[in-house]
Amino acid sequence: MSTEPSRESSADPSRREFLAAAAAMSLGALPLSCQGVNANDATSKAEAAAKASGAPSSSARIAWIEIFPLRYPMTGYFKFFTGPHGGRGRAAVIVKITTEDGLVGWGQSVPIAKWSYETLETATLCLRQYYAPALIRHDARDIEGALAKMDRVIAPGFSTGMPITRAGIDIALHDLLGKLENQALCELWGKERGGPLTLSWTVNARKLADVEAVIAEGQRRGYRHFNIKVAPDPDFDVELAKAVRKAAPEGFLWADANGGYTPAQSLQVARRLADAGVDVLEAPLRPNQIRGYQALKRLGALPIYMDEGVVSEVELLEFIELDMIDGVAMKPSRCGGLLSARKQIELLEDRGLSWLGSGLTDPDISLAATLGLYGAYGLEKPAALNGPQFLTMDLSKQPFEVKGGTLAVPEGPGLGIEVDEARLARFLKEGR
Repeated sequence: MSTEPSRESSADPSRREFLAAAAAMSLGALPLSCQGVNANDATSKAEAAAKASGAPSSSARIAWIEIFPLRYPMTGYFKFFTGPHGGRGRAAVIVKITTEDGLVGWGQSVPIAKWSYETLETATLCLRQYYAPALIRHDARDIEGALAKMDRVIAPGFSTGMPITRAGIDIALHDLLGKLENQALCELWGKERGGPLTLSWTVNARKLADVEAVIAEGQRRGYRHFNIKVAPDPDFDVELAKAVRKAAPEGFLWADANGGYTPAQSLQVARRLADAGVDVLEAPLRPNQIRGYQALKRLGALPIYMDEGVVSEVELLEFIELDMIDGVAMKPSRCGGLLSARKQIELLEDRGLSWLGSGLTDPDISLAATLGLYGAYGLEKPAALNGPQFLTMDLSKQPFEVKGGTLAVPEGPGLGIEVDEARLARFLKEGR
């Protein structure tokens, strides 16, 4: 994947506008104490106290958390990145956690205002004002403890509070833990690296006349499997499915409604989509329409997978017990990060259910974490990881490159990637 925008697009961000807003928010590093304690002084005092007590010093304690809000430039049309905010690029907040010993872990929160209630502004605020201060001096190896502290500063609602936002912390802590142990994510979990992972190309056409060109572009780049965005028009959706199936008769075809059908529509369109060649139907209804999901499951026209609405293993277990779903379209960036995603995958496998690998148009850092998870857990079906399809910038020193419709799982400790800090600084300063 190229590190430079491949072409200008109406979706490219207004960088100067965002940089001015970012400067106005006065974002940056959080010192060891929110009251302004000097990091070096605090560390020296802590080490002196440890020596006096005979206990070892804890170099894994968090000293600094820095947050960098930005928008990745994009190309092409994707319905979730339209309008006055999404049209300026793919919002993301990069999280950099530094231990007292100077080790760095990288994470990334990837809010989408038109997909969830979390936005670039709320993610930035929550990270800076709530989550980061709660984690200063916390032992970076204790990920469960960090998540518990975040629960205390922003209480859960129906499920985990601000899951997309806090995924950035979770990912950075996993990166740190891997570096502290000199192990890749898979090794931390006692698994093999896995991969390369086969990808699915997103067909998100506004009219049927556009479909052929979108499919052809994916095939030109080596993709053989496709996912389609459907709802709210069943007639359009069925014709779209037929067109994609005709162009890729052997490919895996998955339809994602993002909760856009009514219960009555979903019962009617499920059979029609199955007849058109669709293999699975994701998120046909909003997740609180429990009886609608149960009716679809009983109908059995297509395997029913849930996406929006599954944040933690708690509600996932409830949905399974209520016989609502055949599986989950997994997204670590949606469910609070890698720890929650692992628990959900293991629960599904224990119950004999399946899972698909998906994402939130994840850029570099979040994508690396997702690849590490899916590789370690042996994802079998093509993954709908469309960051490389729509994003035209990568801040890692060795940018991801799709080869033959596949992506390799990064190697090395932690996430297995290195963030190009010089490039990040240039982009934040100059907008490129």
